Amino acid sequence: MKIAIAHDYLIQMGGAERVVEVFHHMYPEAPIFTTVFNGSRLTDNLKDADIRASWLQNIPGVKRNFKGVLPLYPMAVRDLDFSGYDIVLSSSSAFMKSIQVPESTFHLCYCHTPMRFAWDYDTYMERQSNSGLFKRLLKVYMQRLKSWDQRTSKNVNQFVANSSVVKTRIQNYYHRDSDVIFPPINTARFSSSSNIGDYYLIVSRLVSYKRIDLAVEAFNRNGLKLYIVGDGPDRKRLEGMAKGNVSFLGRLEDEEVTGLMSQCRAFVFPGEEDFGITPLEANAAGRPVIAYQAGGALDTIIPYVNGVFFQHQEVDDLLRAIDEVESYAWDIDQIMGHARKFDEQAFMVQFKQYVEQAYVNFLKGG
Repeated sequence: MKIAIAHDYLIQMGGAERVVEVFHHMYPEAPIFTTVFNGSRLTDNLKDADIRASWLQNIPGVKRNFKGVLPLYPMAVRDLDFSGYDIVLSSSSAFMKSIQVPESTFHLCYCHTPMRFAWDYDTYMERQSNSGLFKRLLKVYMQRLKSWDQRTSKNVNQFVANSSVVKTRIQNYYHRDSDVIFPPINTARFSSSSNIGDYYLIVSRLVSYKRIDLAVEAFNRNGLKLYIVGDGPDRKRLEGMAKGNVSFLGRLEDEEVTGLMSQCRAFVFPGEEDFGITPLEANAAGRPVIAYQAGGALDTIIPYVNGVFFQHQEVDDLLRAIDEVESYAWDIDQIMGHARKFDEQAFMVQFKQYVEQAYVNFLKGG
């Protein structure tokens, strides 16, 4: 079978891009189609990949401001050519699920979520610093984008959701069924430590909907150390509100992040995510997680096995959860055992079998 991989954009390396890495490992000869990529940001696992970008790649400055060309993405994915492929595996939280493939080609979309910035626009934008006029104009465009997104969902032969909450969104927005296969975790990267530090940890892109501000406010009040790894447009605002016990470490190499995870008191996950790979990575390093009780965390956090929940995105609730995690005697082996259930080796076996069976059903007209 001739297979192609498609992903929205390869500009920043997050959980969705980790999935693309595993797809590339599974199908190393498959080219990776994308709208735009930044070669300097690619992980080592993607350095040898055959990456084929759309014409957006030629627009000056697009790597620095890939969101600034938002209206052009539908046209860019439409123009990608998938002639000659038996299977296209799209990895999408935005535009790539809308690609057009020949009738004889099977298109399976691994959906991280229907585009959050369109379907949940108010939540996505509520803490952005843009002007009110800009937000109103953008909201009008988002209504058009939602119609396009729903219409082009018919371009997918089979949806796979990365979590239960995403399965529900696919049903609600696209009126399509999907199966759930959780994303892979490279648990071999992580090991536990007997030297636990005096800090809590966040590893995240710094964008407003991830609610890092909630954690900053909580740690401002309790005075405990919080290390925040990552960068993004919300960093300046967050630094402006943080006290001296909250440290912003910027982007770090994977080895540095794994070290921080293994020695943190707990990993803090204050936003509602579609799945959330980083909490399970912290679990793979033997550390418990404090997570908002919503989204993908509902699939991965078992109270008092690998973490605790807080029910409302309020400072007092988060502070209570921090107290809970401090007072509980955590079983490191149990935490790490839970993470291994999501290991990438198991994912690769399950996903490959799923793709092959789905392709057979497609050929049969099922």
